[in-house]
Order: sequence, then structure tokens, then C-alpha cells
Amino acid sequence: MNFETYPFEKLNNLLENITPNQEFSPLSLTIGEPQFDTPKFIQDALSEYSDLLNKYPKTAGESVLRDGMLKYLKNRFNLELSDEQIIPTFGTREVLFNFPQFLLHDIENPVMVYPNPFYQIYEGAAIASRAEVIYLNLNEANNFQPLIDEEQLAKADFVILNSPNNPTSSVMSMAQMKEWVALALKHDFVLLNDECYVDLYLNDPIPSLLNASIEAGNESFKNVLVINSISKRSSAPGLRSGFIAGDASILKEYMVYRTYIGCASPLPLQYAAAVAWADQDHVDLFREKYIKNFEVAKEVLGIDAPEATFYIWLKVGDELDFTKKLYEKYNLKVLPGSFLGREGEGQGYVRLALVYEAEKTKEALERIAALLNK
Repeated sequence: MNFETYPFEKLNNLLENITPNQEFSPLSLTIGEPQFDTPKFIQDALSEYSDLLNKYPKTAGESVLRDGMLKYLKNRFNLELSDEQIIPTFGTREVLFNFPQFLLHDIENPVMVYPNPFYQIYEGAAIASRAEVIYLNLNEANNFQPLIDEEQLAKADFVILNSPNNPTSSVMSMAQMKEWVALALKHDFVLLNDECYVDLYLNDPIPSLLNASIEAGNESFKNVLVINSISKRSSAPGLRSGFIAGDASILKEYMVYRTYIGCASPLPLQYAAAVAWADQDHVDLFREKYIKNFEVAKEVLGIDAPEATFYIWLKVGDELDFTKKLYEKYNLKVLPGSFLGREGEGQGYVRLALVYEAEKTKEALERIAALLNK
């Protein structure tokens, strides 16, 4: 398999011969990894159940974890799902890589559709699945929304949406999501929304694709799935806790597949994740931190906040030159947009991950403003 170099390795290659200005302390806005402590009640649960490391975990997950996830879906989205409609996963990256291989294995010439620019695991899954790829290009001209071409979608077997979006921070409306659900039924493709940033809304709560499916009259979630992760919402990427939920008939067969791939989460992690999924108050505290960071971005860069995520998709012109100069002159790393896109999408932009406390965020953004103003 010929996989594309990962964006962060490309960044290292881009900057490897540059000596950064040591007058500035090193800072990085490259990785979407929250730099806040995981809440103590989650850490306490991990410690409390550490004696369970001598037990093999079930692939299907413990009932306590499923119950925590189902409580989350009820409290956050008013969704009443059954055990058959959800599978706990080891984060979501593994799902995004192996689910397409499961789904497309028996299709002779599979076709995958996903946004461009994108989270690179989508591309890796397409390569591993030997799938033809159709891009949903996200750019300024379409307000970074996935435009629908029914002639192309008629060929699709699997469509990935990503709303709220990484890297552009765009958010699809309920009406748009309902339209995608209708298309999934009309053209009989499987539709999955990557919802890992759905809890990082800045104003009004953002609905799930599963809410849109119900509103579209598809209450059984036929052909419709979502994934979600605890990493961003709980500042706990090390727990590796996620889920895939929706169409029970698809998940039944996928569960059989998962018994072979060895992605069961250790029991202490499951118990810690369970309490995190079931609680919303700590997530609201983290949201306040991101809201404050976007207020800082407005103050320093004059940028309006998006509806969700902790990313700024900043237009800078030559993004590679900008990235190199920012590192050389101000010892600050950002991620060039072209590393996240194909066929020219992402060029002219850099992605900023506002994952620090406001004071450090302001320091980083002031360095960016200094370069922009030169």
C-alpha cells in the first residue's frame, strides 16, 4: 500500500533545516490535542479500577461503558438508542481506518466520498480499501460546505461527512444533514458523520446526524452512522474511547468483524471513559476555555469565531512560506493547509489549534499577528 506521508511528518521535513529564533519560547498550534488536564473524577475512576488490568476486555465493551455512552446520547441529543445501535471503539481513528475496509470488502469497484481537505485517515482507509475517491471540495467559494453532485453520488458506496469540520471549522445545518440522509436512502450508500467536535460548540448546541435522520423520517437509521470520541470533549485523548452508532443491521456484522482486529479497550480505561461520557458539566468548562480563546483571536487577529471546534482556518497566501517564516522568526509551528488537502484544496491556509489556556494562546496569536503585519 502506498500511503501519503502524514501531515506532521511533512511539517517536520519542511522545517528541518530552519533554526528557530531562540528569543521566543517554542510554541506549537499544530496538533488538535487539548492541553488541559483530564478532569480529576475521570483520573480517579481510572485509578479505582486499575486492578482490572488482569482481565481480558470484551470486544463489545462492558455494559457500564455502553450505559455511559447511551446516557450521553440521551442527555446531549435526546436520542434513545439500544445496545444494538452502538459499539464502543478504541477511539475513532481505528474505526475510520477499518470500517471502510469491512464495509467495502465485497464490492468489486468501491467508491468512497469524503471532504477535501480532510483528516488523513480517510485517505488511508480509501487506499486500504482499494476504493475510488470522490472529493467533496471545501473552499471559500462554497463557504466550506460539501456540495452535492447527485450524478457522482449515484456511484458512491460510502460517504464520510465531517461536521463540525476539521480543519475548516464549518458546520452543516440540520436541513443540509437531512438532505444527505435522503440521498443515502435514494442512492443506497452508507453515510457516516465524523462528530468528534460536536460538543465543542460556541453558542447553540449542534445536533447529530442521527437527529437529522429521525427528522428525515429514517428513525431506524438505515444507512446512517455517526462516530464520536471522548478525546476533545473531555481532554482525554489517552483514554482512547469512542463509539460508532446508528444502523443496527450494519453494526451487527461489523461487530463480528471487530472480534478479529484486537481493538478492545482495557477495563480501567472503559470505567474511566464511562464516567466521562455520562457527565456534561466538565465539557461545558472546557467549552468556556475555547470560547475565551476565540475571544482572544478576535482581539489579536480580528477573526470571528466559528460555530464549533477549536480550529482557526487562517488565510495567509503562500502557506508554506508563511509556516517557515513563522517558525524561523517566532519559534511557532502551525500546520499548512495544503498538507491536509489534495488537488489544490487547502492551499493558502494554515490550521491553528487553539488548545492552550488563553494566556499562552494570546502569546502564540500575537506572534502570528506580528508576521502578518510585516
